[in-house]
Amino acid sequence: MDILSHALVPKHELLSEKDKHEVLSKYGIPAGKLPKMLASDPVAQVIQAKAGDVVRILRKSETGGEGIYYRLVV
Repeated sequence: MDILSHALVPKHELLSEKDKHEVLSKYGIPAGKLPKMLASDPVAQVIQAKAGDVVRILRKSETGGEGIYYRLVV
């Protein structure tokens, strides 16, 4: 079963190094200050995320449209 196609799992995108640096610069924070996501997380394993990667999560909201969240893989 592909867990990414489940209705309750939001879209996850692995950021490139360039995109990672742009996001961190935009918010003016080091990567270590981002919320964490374990490399053993089922979604992290499916998208082949490794420690040090940053994942963009796009969550849909009935009231807010779409929210963007970032997680550091540890």
